[in-house]
Amino acid sequence: MTENDLKYLKDWFSDYAASFYSSDEEDQRNIALKVEHTYNVCENMTVIVNALNLHDNDKRLAETVALFHDLGRFQQYSEYKTFRDADSVSHGRLGAETLIKENILESLPGDERELVVYTVRFHGAFALPDSKDQRKIFFLKLVRDADKIDIFRVFIEYYESPEEARASATAFGVPDSPEYSKLMLSCISNKQVASYSKIRTENDFKLMKLSWVYAMYFKESIRLLQEKDYLNRIIDKLPQTDEILSAISVLRQYITDRLDERKKE
Repeated sequence: MTENDLKYLKDWFSDYAASFYSSDEEDQRNIALKVEHTYNVCENMTVIVNALNLHDNDKRLAETVALFHDLGRFQQYSEYKTFRDADSVSHGRLGAETLIKENILESLPGDERELVVYTVRFHGAFALPDSKDQRKIFFLKLVRDADKIDIFRVFIEYYESPEEARASATAFGVPDSPEYSKLMLSCISNKQVASYSKIRTENDFKLMKLSWVYAMYFKESIRLLQEKDYLNRIIDKLPQTDEILSAISVLRQYITDRLDERKKE
C-alpha cells in the first residue's frame, strides 16, 4: 500500500466516525472516547513498529490495522449503547463486516485487504486464533499490544475523572467495593492472563488489566507501558494488602526481566 492509500483511509475513518457524533452529551462522550482511543493506538503502533525496524509498507499496514481495529465500536454503541461484546455483539466482527461492505480497502492488493480484515475481526479475541499464517498472527500481535497499552489509559482516566465526566460505556458494571478475588491474584502470581468472566468487583477488574502484561508480545510495548506509568497508576488504586503487594512484586520482576532482555538485543 502507498502513503496515498493510507491518507485516504485516514480521511475515510474520520468521516465515518463523525457520522456517529451526537448532540446527546453522553453519547458524544462515548463516541469521542473511541475516536481518541483509535488515534492513540495508531501512535502506539508507530512506536512499536519503528522499534522493530519494519519495512515502510508493513509500517503502513500496521497503522491501517490500528486505524480500523475498533471500527465496529461505533455501530455497536449506536445500536446497543455499550462497548461490552458479551452484552451485544462482537465489535471485531462488526468492524470486519463494515470494511467488506464499504469496500474501502479496494485499492489494496488482495493479500493486504485480507490481512487487515482478519486482524480487525480477531484482534479482541481472548487468545490468538489457531492459524498457520504467521504474517497475520504477527500483525495481530502488533495491534493487540498497541490496543492494550491505550486501554490502560482509558480506564485510568475513567477512575481519575469526576463521575459526571466519565464515558458511561466504559464501566464494567461491578461493585466498587474493597473485596478482590484470590483467583485474580493467583493469575498475576503465576504469570497468567485473567479472564473477564471471573470479575466480581472493580478491584478484580483492575487486577485483570494488570495481568494483561503477560500477554504483551513485544518488549517495546512493555517499555511504553513503563514510560507512560500506566501500571503504577492502576496499582496505586488497589488495596495495598500484603497479598496484593506480593503478587505485584512478581509482576514487577517480570517487567524488569523483559526490559533487561530488550537491553541485551
